[in-house]
Amino acid sequence: MVLPLVDLCAKEVVSDHSSSPGWLGCVPRELYRPLLDAAFTNCRPLAVGELVQRWPERTLRVGGRRRQGQSPPNRLCVQALLLAVVRGLADKRCALQVLDLCGLQSEEGGVGDPMGGWSLTVALCTMVVQARAGAQRALRRDGERERKRVAAMEREKDLVKREREKPANEEEEGGRPLAKCVRTEKAGPETSGCPGEGERVKGVRRRMEMERRKESAAAPVGGSAGEESDHSEDTEVVVVHVRADLFVNARSWDRARAALGTPGPLKLQCRYIRVEELSVSSIRSLLDLLPRSCLMGVDIRYSCLGVAGLALLLPQLAAFPALSSLRLHYCNLDVRRDIAGQEGALRDLSRGLGQLGQLRRLSLTALRLPGHLRMLLSSLSQPLEVLELPYLSLTPADLAYLSCSPHASSLQQLDLSENRLDESAVPSLRQLLSRASGCLVHLSLSGCGLTNELLAALLPSLARCRSLKSLALALNPLHLAGLLELVRTAVGMASLRQLLYPNPLEDYQPGLPPMPTSAQLLDWPLDELVAVHEATSLQLDRVVGESGRSDLFLTSDLLNYDKGC
Repeated sequence: MVLPLVDLCAKEVVSDHSSSPGWLGCVPRELYRPLLDAAFTNCRPLAVGELVQRWPERTLRVGGRRRQGQSPPNRLCVQALLLAVVRGLADKRCALQVLDLCGLQSEEGGVGDPMGGWSLTVALCTMVVQARAGAQRALRRDGERERKRVAAMEREKDLVKREREKPANEEEEGGRPLAKCVRTEKAGPETSGCPGEGERVKGVRRRMEMERRKESAAAPVGGSAGEESDHSEDTEVVVVHVRADLFVNARSWDRARAALGTPGPLKLQCRYIRVEELSVSSIRSLLDLLPRSCLMGVDIRYSCLGVAGLALLLPQLAAFPALSSLRLHYCNLDVRRDIAGQEGALRDLSRGLGQLGQLRRLSLTALRLPGHLRMLLSSLSQPLEVLELPYLSLTPADLAYLSCSPHASSLQQLDLSENRLDESAVPSLRQLLSRASGCLVHLSLSGCGLTNELLAALLPSLARCRSLKSLALALNPLHLAGLLELVRTAVGMASLRQLLYPNPLEDYQPGLPPMPTSAQLLDWPLDELVAVHEATSLQLDRVVGESGRSDLFLTSDLLNYDKGC
């Protein structure tokens, strides 16, 4: 890819940090964005910090979708960015008001040492807490300077008042009235006919105290009395709104609560939040701290919620008007056992889902809810666009409901992986594919036990899905003949761009059961003879080559498959 001239020049400028004092003072604001992109791309954290500290625009977006082949920002560059945001709070050249980091996080351990979701969340929370502490220290310094200024003004006013009263005292210095005043002052102020020096000083101080109170009411300053309340009021003034996707677990819970629950110059806002291994009470406390307007998705993983716990969370989620995505992974909602009160909790769960009026994505992984799909989905007020039900132990009755439900004609992504399908499920699945043929973009039927005969019954319905771009059929017990028929159907689908196909049974080592499960296919070793795999690849390439489809990507790599690539 040929870089534009601006990008090439920006790369050269940020490559030499010793020259930054020369160009930072004169670079126009239009070039800040190319320079920052070049600093991120070439891993120049010092340049990142200097540019962000004096960012000339109100908004700075760093996350979001990256260009093809573009790696995520380096960890050092992200840390330099966060430190520069805190320093920019005291820099008058910085105009930053909104920092958007949504989509910045990546998988831990990626190429180029990127910053993962958990590390980024911890760094963000630390930045917010440090900014608040710095603001409090600045307030204390300003308050101390103001108190010294007021004390100096009081001393000056007292001195001026004394100078004004001095001529009147000098006129009576040789006369009797002054002596009388002096004698009666010794006797006591009650019997004196003229005010004593102590009374005059008290009167001056009283008037100055009244004036100082009037000034304080007009322009309040920090003082030693009620200092903490003054700080809390002043630090509520938000300078920069920070938008990000948060990843909170048991180790980062305390830090996230401190960052979200205390006001300061940086206000943390969450678009998508992912929580792991937290109790129901901790998740509810965390949701109470999140701003209501911007939360769009909640992802709960590896938390022992139970049906009753999830039923308690859903009404609280209904308070977020923009919430459109709910994902529950391995949250222990197993209802296969006969438990007292289970049906009532399921009804509460269904009503709670019905309160999420903007829900468009629902992911339920390994929740073990056989036969309850109608109860869960029938209460939704709007049809879903993304439905992911892997490891859900779906029954033919569940598939029959789904094929007739309002969601079938609006689904863009459907994941039925690891749900065992047989002959009784084929009619419902064909009807479902027929109703979703105009909108379905991503479909996953991996690990569903599809044999050559079952897949042959589904291929005509799959071929009519005119919007389908990615199809995943890994870990299905197909023979080579069934795999070749699958590829012939795939090359005839003009919209299809990716096909995740299963290794044929002929490619495995001997000893595999006649009807292996997906777990057996995943663990069983492939044949060590390279010629066996090459023969399969040559036959698949021949089918694709004869069709002239150069835009169709075929892979059997389950671990590195990405349907959005």
